[in-house]
Amino acid sequence: MKKTLVAEDRLQTGYPFAESSHRYLASSPRAIVQRTRGRTFGPVTRLMSPSDFGEILKPFVFLDLFDHEGAPFNGSLHPHSGIATLTYVAEGAVSYIDPDNTRGTLPAGGVEWMQAGRGMWHGGGLDNPGRTRGFQLWIALPPELELGPTISIYQPPKDIQSDGPARVLLGSYGVASSAIKSPSPINYLAVRLKAGESWRYEPPTGHTVLWTAIVAGAVSVPDELRSGDLAAFEPSGQAVEFEAVTDAEFVLGSAVPHEHDLVLGYYSVHTSPEALHAGETQISMIRNRLIQEGRL
Repeated sequence: MKKTLVAEDRLQTGYPFAESSHRYLASSPRAIVQRTRGRTFGPVTRLMSPSDFGEILKPFVFLDLFDHEGAPFNGSLHPHSGIATLTYVAEGAVSYIDPDNTRGTLPAGGVEWMQAGRGMWHGGGLDNPGRTRGFQLWIALPPELELGPTISIYQPPKDIQSDGPARVLLGSYGVASSAIKSPSPINYLAVRLKAGESWRYEPPTGHTVLWTAIVAGAVSVPDELRSGDLAAFEPSGQAVEFEAVTDAEFVLGSAVPHEHDLVLGYYSVHTSPEALHAGETQISMIRNRLIQEGRL
């Protein structure tokens, strides 16, 4: 068990110790309250959804692990409203089509940020044969943004800042920050450790929501988590120390809790039925325009 040195003057508060010189306080690790390996549909494993982990980890509401090996393909256009998605490519490359019909490719280490707001359509696929893997995270937007403007940002690997082994995909940590403006107080990091290396995550003040998902290898927290696992930690501000059992890669999210209901549509997440109706109305209007333009 890890030991934390406690100052001598703590004795004067009546804190019990067995020794009379320097004292040590046993510190318990932050507990995992739920863990899962999700549900797999072809190359996609849904690790989190609003009906399970999303309710206890909101503003994080969906997390998909994608791992495809094979021929490239093009995905169809589809809508969203009321949420933001962040796609992180760990290996391979993905293509995208943004709401303005701009097309491009996001290589390994890159990030796609899509803030749907009042409603939008986008699409994508895989550009190259071989293996492509990564995560797509859905984040619930606060009431002031859920019917706001649509934002699309594509960041190449060189634009992602790092602090030690952690790349900052959203928010800020240590000396590194994301250029993406977060819709609420959120950190989302991608971390790589060599076997035997340790790394400690200290959540910012108020970030009582914390989870991690393992994309490769195994880590000890001190419970062992392996590739494909998602773990939700107990609500607190306590730090978590990761030790790599093997070479390991994982993502981690922390946030101030989202204190709003999750009202769901097929492609949307809002905070009220009225906001959901407004978002779905906008999605329908865009669909009609896309049909007229021959894009659907």
